[in-house]
Amino acid sequence: MKKRKLIASAIIMMAAAHGSVHAQEPLSVKLGVLNDLSGIGAELGGKGSIVAARLAAEDFQKAHPDVKVEVIFADHQNKADIGAATARRWYDQDGVDAILDVQTSSVALAVNAVTREKNKVFIGSGPGTTDLTGKACTPNTVHWTYDTWALANATGSALVKEGGKSWYFITSDYSFGHSLEKDTAKVVTEGGGKVLGRVLHPFGTSDYSSYILQAQSSGAQIIGMATSSGDLVSLVKQSSEFGVAAGGQRLAALLMFISDVHALGLDSVQGLTLSGPFYWDLNDGTRKWSQRFAEQSGGTMPTMVHAGVYAGAMHYLKAVAALKDKQNGAGVVEEMKKTPTDDPLFGQGEIRADGRKIHPMYLFQVKTPAESTGPWDYYKLLATIPADEVFRPLADGGCPLVK
Repeated sequence: MKKRKLIASAIIMMAAAHGSVHAQEPLSVKLGVLNDLSGIGAELGGKGSIVAARLAAEDFQKAHPDVKVEVIFADHQNKADIGAATARRWYDQDGVDAILDVQTSSVALAVNAVTREKNKVFIGSGPGTTDLTGKACTPNTVHWTYDTWALANATGSALVKEGGKSWYFITSDYSFGHSLEKDTAKVVTEGGGKVLGRVLHPFGTSDYSSYILQAQSSGAQIIGMATSSGDLVSLVKQSSEFGVAAGGQRLAALLMFISDVHALGLDSVQGLTLSGPFYWDLNDGTRKWSQRFAEQSGGTMPTMVHAGVYAGAMHYLKAVAALKDKQNGAGVVEEMKKTPTDDPLFGQGEIRADGRKIHPMYLFQVKTPAESTGPWDYYKLLATIPADEVFRPLADGGCPLVK
């Protein structure tokens, strides 16, 4: 009997020693960047989002050498089924703890559902749909950079105030486009304007001639382009060929990235009004980080999506380090919500109960070629819109997490 007790004590001591060694092992976190790497949205997110995530991992590990951060990536091809399948495989088999970016709203909503099911974390910097913080909100998702409500409120209201009272929409026929059109139309009508009509185009359209002709024949003062990325670039180019501006109508890009301006050139988009929460040349903090980004991305300056990937990843990693645990995704997001956000790219902000990360938005105007002093010097700041004024009120979203 005495011998058995000695053996049992030895086993307990060995287990305790093993647990102590295990507890001292570095915490390992795996981030997955999921976006469009090969299609029409590759410039606004794509490889740049991978660069941004790696910069976040690098910066965080300098301050927390006891935390190991790995970044992997995949192309969702703008297909919801591929995005959902990738998220499920990453969570079930590959040990991914959090998914970043996920531009294309339909894909983001699919990833959002899988993330909740697996109790992991999704930080969306690329999607625009307000459903992520509305009817589809979950305790596992943070919507970081922008959404259609904020864009409509910033850009749409500014144009109505300037006298753009009649609108016609050319809208991308998926959840993002529908949401952007709906939110902007609401702003227009509430501001005393009128929507004369709309036409839907498939994702990845090459020929916009029929849509442009319908918009021209409407006689609307403003043609609202509720589309983005490669679709937007093609639409703007073809609108110029059809002489839309020469005919007295004004194009309104409701979501435009600096990568779009770069692709089009200042001659094509000079004077255009747009909004966003980030611009590389906004202040010393954005300039310093953006130069680091450019050094690793062939000289390309970051979009607001890239900035959101970096800032969102940093805040997530800080929450994991504070909890010393990554297993309970909802718990990590709750910690993210408890902690005010503060970074050099978006400044001070917070994550609300519905998962909406709020920060100021800026109204910009694209410079003329004569005003630009060098490569990527594209915007001039017109106005700063406070965070509590630009995003949808918390009580209006219909998120079941809001009590």
